[in-house]
Amino acid sequence: MGDDFVASSTPLFLTESLEMAMEVENETSKPPCFSCAFDNQNGGRSFSAESYLASGSLKRVLLRLDPSPNDYEEGIVEMFGFQWVTEMALVESSELLFGLLRQQMYRLEDLVHTSSSDFGQAATLHSEAESIRRQCVEFLHYVKVFIFRYLEPPKVENDGILQSYEELEAQLPSVLVEELHALIMHMGRLFELPASVLASFTIQHQAKVFPPSWHLLHLHLDINWLVLEILHVLGEKMMRQVVYANRFINLTGENLTSISLFETHCGNLISDLISLFINKYIKVRPSEALTSHHFPCTCIKELWVLLIHLLDHRNKGSHMESFWSLVNKTLQTVFEKPSSSERMSGFETIQCKDPLSFSWWVITHLASLYQFDRNGNLDEKKQKESNWKFVEELLKKSTDAQTVVLEEHLRMHLQCCLTLCSFWDLNLSIVTILWDYYSKNLNSCFTVPWLGLKDLANISKTSLSMFELAKSCCCEQQIPALYKSSNSYFIFLLVLARMMKEAENSGVHPWKQIKGRVYSKFHRRRMQELTEVGLQNFFNLFLMLAIVAETEDIVSRVSDLLDFLTPSSVTVSQRALIWRGHFAFLLIYVEKNMDISVLAEKLSNAFREKAKEFLVTKNDYTQKRDLWTLLSTYIDGVQEVFEMSCYLSLSEEKLLNDGFTMLLPACRGAELSMVLNFLQVVLARLRSVHKRASQGLQPGNAAAEAQLPLAAKEHHLAVASALWRNFFPYLKSQRMSQMPPSPQLADTAAGFTLLALDMPSKALSDLQPQPVLSMMQLFGWDDMVWPQLVSRYLSHLIENSALCEAFSSMGYTPYEALTVRSWFRCILQMFLDQPSGVLAKTDAERTVGKAYMEQLTELTRLVFKLSEVENILSKAHGEESVLKQDPKYALVQFIKAVGKTYSGLQTLPEKSAMVAKSLEYLGDVLKYVKPYLKAKGPPEGLQLTYWIIGCLVKFWAPILATSKAQQLLFRIVDCLLLPHSVLQQDKELPVALLSAIQESLPLYLQGLSFICCQSQTQGAYLNQLLGSIIQQYFGRFLPSSPTALGAGQHPVLTALCSSITAPQMLRLRKTTLHIINENYLHFKGNAPPPRLASVLAFILEVLQRTQSTEPWDVDLVLPAVLKCLVLVNELQVKKISTDIVQYMVEDCQVGSGGERATQMTSVFRQFIQDYTAVYDHRVFSILEAVAVLNQTLVTSLIPTITQSLKDSEHKQGLGRNAAQREAYKRLLSYLAEAGQNEIQKLENETG
Repeated sequence: MGDDFVASSTPLFLTESLEMAMEVENETSKPPCFSCAFDNQNGGRSFSAESYLASGSLKRVLLRLDPSPNDYEEGIVEMFGFQWVTEMALVESSELLFGLLRQQMYRLEDLVHTSSSDFGQAATLHSEAESIRRQCVEFLHYVKVFIFRYLEPPKVENDGILQSYEELEAQLPSVLVEELHALIMHMGRLFELPASVLASFTIQHQAKVFPPSWHLLHLHLDINWLVLEILHVLGEKMMRQVVYANRFINLTGENLTSISLFETHCGNLISDLISLFINKYIKVRPSEALTSHHFPCTCIKELWVLLIHLLDHRNKGSHMESFWSLVNKTLQTVFEKPSSSERMSGFETIQCKDPLSFSWWVITHLASLYQFDRNGNLDEKKQKESNWKFVEELLKKSTDAQTVVLEEHLRMHLQCCLTLCSFWDLNLSIVTILWDYYSKNLNSCFTVPWLGLKDLANISKTSLSMFELAKSCCCEQQIPALYKSSNSYFIFLLVLARMMKEAENSGVHPWKQIKGRVYSKFHRRRMQELTEVGLQNFFNLFLMLAIVAETEDIVSRVSDLLDFLTPSSVTVSQRALIWRGHFAFLLIYVEKNMDISVLAEKLSNAFREKAKEFLVTKNDYTQKRDLWTLLSTYIDGVQEVFEMSCYLSLSEEKLLNDGFTMLLPACRGAELSMVLNFLQVVLARLRSVHKRASQGLQPGNAAAEAQLPLAAKEHHLAVASALWRNFFPYLKSQRMSQMPPSPQLADTAAGFTLLALDMPSKALSDLQPQPVLSMMQLFGWDDMVWPQLVSRYLSHLIENSALCEAFSSMGYTPYEALTVRSWFRCILQMFLDQPSGVLAKTDAERTVGKAYMEQLTELTRLVFKLSEVENILSKAHGEESVLKQDPKYALVQFIKAVGKTYSGLQTLPEKSAMVAKSLEYLGDVLKYVKPYLKAKGPPEGLQLTYWIIGCLVKFWAPILATSKAQQLLFRIVDCLLLPHSVLQQDKELPVALLSAIQESLPLYLQGLSFICCQSQTQGAYLNQLLGSIIQQYFGRFLPSSPTALGAGQHPVLTALCSSITAPQMLRLRKTTLHIINENYLHFKGNAPPPRLASVLAFILEVLQRTQSTEPWDVDLVLPAVLKCLVLVNELQVKKISTDIVQYMVEDCQVGSGGERATQMTSVFRQFIQDYTAVYDHRVFSILEAVAVLNQTLVTSLIPTITQSLKDSEHKQGLGRNAAQREAYKRLLSYLAEAGQNEIQKLENETG
């Protein structure tokens, strides 16, 4: 054993030998064998602890150490049930022992044939088969140990004569070669095993009980491997001298040596294993080639690893063939059809339909096994032997134009090639072979039909996707997933990128070696032959190269190559693709922090020309569509550059040229929306980057980065200048367009406002010297700008603290008041863009755009956060949470809060200031609603107008009563309540207008009645206005019959019956009754006025609801009602009139006489004088009813009645009127003693 250590000359071998010697005590006496019956609880190993790798068996053999140092230490060893002398058994009984081995194999084969599916016998059969296999394996391990320990190298005695045992011992190597050959022949080839035995590979590894077939199959694997180990140990022991099988040679004449047997057996074993691979590959689809389970079981995988280590070890120590050489030879036979005279490793019985793909598959999976070390552990850093020469030949066959390999196979081949690139060292020949193929097929789509639509996306839609695709070529990829996600050309790019990167890392410059070959393929004719797909593939190649190689040189060369294309030969889609490709190069420049000015100017000049064509093209729809394809490509590309650029310090402003001044006026609809969205992105990006640069925030601390913000600010100013110059003029021109502007216009205007805040110096001259204020006046506070634009614009800015600070610093105090005014207008004009003919709806969101309602809600929320508004609401204790849900109600709440706040002020200066502020909040409110009034619609707009301004009149009545605000009040009345159209009695008002007035009139009446009570200077005129309003609308809203009045529909009645102060109510009631008396109770002769019942019903309702009778009520109401009782026979009129008289008489009685009693007596006295002569019976009937209610009142009228009776008789000249006197006596009978006295007097006169 010491000699062995001397023979091991390398320190590595010495170290490993010492390690193995130290592990001797830990060795198990159980001999290693192939076993796939293990679980994952073995410490995460890839192979069983009993395996040749994990047990250290292979390592000992390769290091020339004792194969089993703890075994066969005793003098006697038991094998096959017999005891043998350990040191002599193999010399003396080798033929017998090998015979016993074959006998045991027969026994195991018999078990396989005779075994049944009886589960009761399974455990017994497993135990017996396992015992047989263990005896066979132990014997072969004994042979290996015997050779290592006891076999001496050949030596000749001095006399040349050997003793008997020594002679046998000398012949042992030759005998072993013969016996091993016989064993191999007896065992047969692995692929020749019955199908039932080979099927044992599919048995689950977690099983505990295995059938005899499983044990037989694994015994075959053990014997195949142990024969190679024994031959290797024998060769090492014989000092690598050739051992001849003398007896076999003498008998057969065939040459048989230890080396030939090793090589033959090894070649056959590799052939058998590859034949198993073929059986496995038949069921593998190309898309699953790298994901499928490729080894029948772990034992086959281990056997391959053992062969790799053993063959490569022998190759290094001698001129024997390496592992790859034997595999290559075997695979060569796959491509050849065996003749009848040849038996090439059984391939005549197993045909491979696709030998090329199979070879790729085998090479790739075998190459991965090089990652396992001699102990069976994964070691990715382990040096791996490459097989590039053979792979190059495979690659040539894969790309052979005559062979025509389909894309579905080519993808798999290149997947394998890419995988091999990750295992092996650099090989530029691979790139050359692939480029020769793909340069000829650039126009191909490289699609697989059965993959469907997901395999058809060949043309990148954006420059960013082109850039990301090229960048992904330079990143690690999940290779098995590439089949379905990428075509073979993309995988070629991955191979090329990997080669380029690995070469650069190793100090080689591959681009210099291959660029001539790449560029030479693109001459003028070839460039003009490229289709759109070809151009896409062209860009993919050079984009990837620009990332990993000389960027500027490649971009310049690509530009030159594209110049070969004539404009007439390039389609619109191809031109758009070229533009996207250029922008993708710009993205590479940006990522590498390189200045883009040269390429940007070239692109922007082309854009300017196309924008000019777009502007002048009017009616040619096809041409405009084609131009827009290019222009939208440019816009997308510029946006992607701005979004990717970290500091905007690479001359990005070159991309924002005056082409946009021509493009914007020509855009419509979706086109304009796209440009404005792009503009918003650029504005936001510029502000964000400028802010970061101003604060000096850069990712690293390098000196170059520390200086970067200084240079970046100059570029930022240049970008800002380009934006103001080329975009803002159009934006400004659109703020008063005929149609409501798009939301993007407001968003963009807000972006420019914030840009003016950040970089005021670059704003246009007409906005200076305070560009922020100018912008707010243009887009936020101008009454002529669409409310949709204003509301969205202000929503972006109200909460901006920097903006508020800017206004404070410039001393501009009306900022909040003007914002509130705009909010007023936005709510009042929410229906401005609705057609006037639509039907009125109760739900505003059915007619107002939902987006605008949401915008108004948001604006309302923000307005309520303004300090002035918060202050007013807090003083008025406004409930904010309820009101923010609907902007209209929120506005009314604010109106109430202002009125309440004003009422709470004490001093005159405070009140005067509040009036001024309130008028500032309103602005020209009538101007806001003028479009509704002019168009007489839409109904929702009219209702909103009258309601909101009605709330102003009611809740701001104290404010409107002041001299500063009275003019506004008069304008409101003139415009809304008493316009010229209302004063024309013969002209019908629109239904929508009348409906709006009817709903809101109570608000106006209540407010005006309050103002009439308060005003000192204009009291008479205001009373006249109030009377005019009631006069105009009382009759308009009076129903034809009193039945509808009971519902309280009449607005005047609603105003009277609402919760208002007593002075207001009295003023309003007196004016109302006066107007009714003057205009609606006058008889024409004896003919009653129209709708008399409704008028009387209204009066009754007023009296009952206000629950009081004032002195003037008697004069204004009672005479007319009494007249109705006398002159009108209509039952309804009589009933209502009676109810009124009854109510007033009873109320007078409750009121304890006084002034009202005197007035009532006077009214009845006049009534008696006017109607007794003609309508005596009716008068007496009425007085009878009154007497029941108020006897005192009628008693006081006795003299008047008596006198009227006598005057009537005197006028008639017929003496006493008996009928009248009887009627009168009947009345007097109700009047107690006074009545009886008067009757007595009348009778006395008669007597």
